[in-house]
Amino acid sequence: MTATCVILDIGGVLEMTPQTGWVQRWEAQLGVSPGTVHARMHDVWRAGSVGSIGEQEVHDQVAGRLGLDTPGVEAFMADLWAEYLGTPNDELIAYVRGLRGSCRLGILSNSFVGARERETTLYHFDELVEHIVYSHEIGVEKPDPRAFGAACASLAVQPENCLFIDDVAVNVEAAEESGMQSHLFEDNARTITRIAAHLAAEPVTPGRARP
Repeated sequence: MTATCVILDIGGVLEMTPQTGWVQRWEAQLGVSPGTVHARMHDVWRAGSVGSIGEQEVHDQVAGRLGLDTPGVEAFMADLWAEYLGTPNDELIAYVRGLRGSCRLGILSNSFVGARERETTLYHFDELVEHIVYSHEIGVEKPDPRAFGAACASLAVQPENCLFIDDVAVNVEAAEESGMQSHLFEDNARTITRIAAHLAAEPVTPGRARP
């Protein structure tokens, strides 16, 4: 049997993550110019996104580079995670929950070390889908084609039978280049309509192109 599959992004799709202005508030509090936090922490954020650094080392680097004591680091990281985790997209989550058993379901997320534990606790995404592929756990981020390959492999599905949903156009384009179908998330209504159309279509069997 050929499996039909839906794979979703987290931030901006299953989570709503508007900017909170936390970095600007910290720069004002530290008395540094705009852009300083990013300039000092850029390589740490990058390392955390591909899992080459652990949470404790992130905290140590924040302390050393921004001159914060332990309570300051904890407050800084709490603000980071508040924006990162956002709020749940309840309507879409409920719709996806209703799909369980009718197709394969997965998540592919550009992430940061510590994300799985926090998102599992808050949103139970591990119960929503069969497999979650986080960039900090596989060492590569979207739009790297290896990320899409890892997501398909985790579900044992063919790329052409997968619909990938993301709110970033370059990731949507990369998914298509990897052989997947894709949809740019803009709102729940259009996304739900697109998923329904995908599930209603006949899956492609290996060796046969989609009409």
